[in-house]
Order: sequence, then C-alpha cells, then structure tokens
Amino acid sequence: MTQNKSDGQASEESFTMHGIQMASENGEMKEQQTPSKEQHSPNEEQQFIPVELQSPVELPSPIEGKESPPEEYKQWKFLLFYLCVYGFMTQLRPGESFITPYLLSQERNFTKEQVTNEITPVLSYSYMAVLVPVFLLTDYLRYKPVLILQSLSHISVWLLLIFGTDVIAMQFMEFFYGITMAARVAYSSYIFSLVSPTNYQRAAGYSRSSVLMGVFVSAVLGQLCISLAGVPFRTLNYISLGFMILGLFLTLFLQRPKRSLFFNKSTSKQQNGIHLFEEQKANTGAKAGGLCSGWRDFVIIRMLMELKGAVRHPRLRLWSLWWIFNSAGYYLMLYYVQILWNTIYPATDNKKVYNGGVDAASTLLGAITSFAAGHIKIRWNLWSELVIGLVTAFQAGLLFLMNTTDNIWVCYVAYILFRSSYQFLVPIAIFQIASNLSKELCALVFGVNTFFATILKTIITIIIADKRGLALSVHPQFYVYFAYFTVLAVLFLGAAALVIIRHYHAERLKDKPQIPPKAETEQKTTSSSAAICESNA
Repeated sequence: MTQNKSDGQASEESFTMHGIQMASENGEMKEQQTPSKEQHSPNEEQQFIPVELQSPVELPSPIEGKESPPEEYKQWKFLLFYLCVYGFMTQLRPGESFITPYLLSQERNFTKEQVTNEITPVLSYSYMAVLVPVFLLTDYLRYKPVLILQSLSHISVWLLLIFGTDVIAMQFMEFFYGITMAARVAYSSYIFSLVSPTNYQRAAGYSRSSVLMGVFVSAVLGQLCISLAGVPFRTLNYISLGFMILGLFLTLFLQRPKRSLFFNKSTSKQQNGIHLFEEQKANTGAKAGGLCSGWRDFVIIRMLMELKGAVRHPRLRLWSLWWIFNSAGYYLMLYYVQILWNTIYPATDNKKVYNGGVDAASTLLGAITSFAAGHIKIRWNLWSELVIGLVTAFQAGLLFLMNTTDNIWVCYVAYILFRSSYQFLVPIAIFQIASNLSKELCALVFGVNTFFATILKTIITIIIADKRGLALSVHPQFYVYFAYFTVLAVLFLGAAALVIIRHYHAERLKDKPQIPPKAETEQKTTSSSAAICESNA
C-alpha cells in the first residue's frame, strides 16, 4: 500500500462528478449563447443525445416546506459549510504518507517482496470487485449509508495497521482500503442532491477546495510530526485513527437526501419516466406488471443504450481512451512509488523520510496545474492528440528518470512533475467528455471509464506484480510502466500526425479555386473543338 492513495484518489478521481456538472453547464450555456465556429452537423455530433437527456436534471430546492428565501439561504449555507468541514476532516490521515516505511520498519518487519508482491496487489483486486456494487448502492441508498461504510472501512484500515502482525491482516487492510476508494464517489455526488441547481458550481468549488486543503494539511502535519517532533510511525497511525473516528461521528449527522441521480429522482421526473415506460411497453405489446422495478431497470438499460451511441463521438472516444489507459498506469505508479523511494534511499532515521512533504508539494502543484488547464483555449478538435501525446511522452521520460536515478531528491521532483502533468489533463478530459452530454450520461461514462481502467490495472498487476505472476521487484516494474507510457505516447503522437495532415489537406482543398459547372463544360467543349481542328490539320 502506498502513501498516495488519499491525495491521489481524493483529489483526482472523487471529483469527477463536480467536473461533470460544471462541464455540462458550460457546454449548455455555450450552445444557447453562440454557435461554435467549428460546429459539426447535428447528425454527426449530437445524434446520441436523447431529447429527455439534453437538459440538466431539474432538482428542486433541498429545503422542503414553505420557508422564506432568507431561511432557505441560511440552511443552504449551513449544509455547505458542514459538508466542507466533513470533507476536510475526513482527509486528515497524517500517517498515510508513511505507511510503506512503517510496514518495512523493524517494528513491522515485512519484507519488500511481501509488500510488493503479496500485500499491495490486493488493493487493485478489491477496488475492482467493489467498484460497481458501491457505485450502484451509493445512488440507490442515497449516499449517507455508503459514507458511513466508508468511515467504518477507514477505521478498519487503521486498526489493522496498528494491531495486525501478519500478511493476511495487511491484505485485509488493503481490502478495506479498496472499499474506501470506491466509496469516494458518494461524497462527490452527494452534494448535488442537497443544493439547488443554481448553486451547483459554487458548492462543487467549495467542497473540492476543502478536500484538497485537507489532503495538503494532512501531508504537512504528518511531515512535521516526523521531521520536527520525531513522532514514531505507530503513534502517527493512532493520530490518524482518531481523526477517522471523528469523521465517523461527523458522518452520522449528515442529512440524508431524498433524491439521487438514477434511482431516486424527484416525483415529477419519476412519473414522467414511468409514463414513458408505459407507452413503450404498450407499443411493443409487453405486459404491464412490475412497473416500479421495471422502471428502475429501464433507467440503466436506456442509459447503456445511449452510451453505446455516444461512443461514436470522436472527441468522447479519444478522451475516454486517454482516461482508461493513462489513469491505469498512473495509479499503478502511485501504488508502488513509495517502495521505489525506499529502495533508492532506505533511510534508517525516520526524520529523513520526506514522503509527507512530497505529497503536499505534489498536491499543491497539481491544484495549480488543474486551475491553469481550465484557462487554456486552443482548438481541441485539432490539437487534442498532440497535447495528449506530448504529455504522455513527458510522463514516460519522468518514469525512466525516477527508475534510473540514485538521487532520492531527483526521484521526488520527477514524481511531483508526473502527478502534476496528469492533473493538468484531468479537467480538460472532464470538459471534453461532459460538455455535450447530460449529467446522468456523464456519470455513466466516467463510471464505465473508471471500471475499464480498473480492469486494465488489475490485469497488469496480476501479470507483473502478483506473486502468482512474474512477481517483479519494483525497479523492473517501473521499466514496464515506462514502456507502457512510451507505447501510449507513440500511438497518440501518430494519431496527432494523421489528424494534422488531414486537417491541412482539407484546408488546401478548401482554398483551391473551384471551377463552376458551366465554365467547366465550356472548357471541355473548347478543348474538344481544338483537338478536332488539330486532327484535321
């Protein structure tokens, strides 16, 4: 297990729903205000967007009853403030940046082979196993029960870290950690069921900032405890356990919403959906039994059918492929990088382990690059492949540098730049995928992308890391990751070359003067007459 699971997952993966909502709103606003200069035909780009999915879900105000606007505004502010406090506090796990040094220390005395080939791979397996059930249960149970499950799983993780003594206990620890990672979608989507649609963007910004601040403070706190106060790793784990118990206490007081994205919509929307389903069943001659459960099944089936049509969109297909392949390699690096650090610099003095500071720096720089990416305006339909290819090639070079250097500080810097480069492309991918889709379809697209990335990550783990596979040590593993990103870079750059060549070829054809049909006929007649005269001569 690696120190980066909290900041990596929380700051990158759990806020996809926030990006979905903002991208969907921005895309709709652009379409309503001015047409795009490079707009494709409706049959080409938007044929997969059903009429009932083109507008955002109309969620009424979360405050029930006849309350005056000032009272409603005050309650909305209180709910948002409590959510931000909850998001901040649940990220305070200062011991997480030092889990691998703790496992490899004399106190725990696990070997690098056990941590690399027996303990850490369980995380990928458990995450893949629980991802889909947790995703569906999150929506069906309306978020709060899954958030409670996440808090209980966090407590189980730290109890096993403190009191577990064998490999089996650490594997169970990784299993519970997989549950916490899968359950992070509950917080990111929970907020949209509590606030009115007009406040989505503000709420998303505040909640994201609170979680990133929690990740940053957690890493800094852990590093200060280790470097300045000389706190043992075990004591740091007790501190983390205390914060997780406090997080469970805060979870119990969260308001359980009455609506969710798929299964528990507002009454009017559900009635409209049931009416539509009745009409379709009547047209096909189907029986009218089991209407309620049939409608719930119909929601997912309809969304999957729309997803099949959405895949034909070239921009969505490109960025989804990037999401699947790049994130799979990214998280594999994230899971094993601390073992690499320990191999490069096996510090015997805990005060010289700077994992927390590196996590804090990478979180801060990643937030800056994500913010900067939102302000870059280029012709993405032309340059997307080139940008992806260059960033992926840069990541491949950083992986090679991390794996070949003997200087731990060079490895730290390469890691920070690697994470920041990934963070740079994440908001761009979110907007490119979500700008032309409904919120429900966006959630399904990102869920499917994450699931495929998890499957790919698990397959790679079984082959190269698991003791039942090749059981490679950390350095050969990073050579595999380097080759993986190199192949991706070559493919994306090759695709970029084709796109650019086709674009400029089309531009040349467009600039070439066209001969009118009538003039072309006259030219042919003149040429024929001249040819006849020449033959007679």
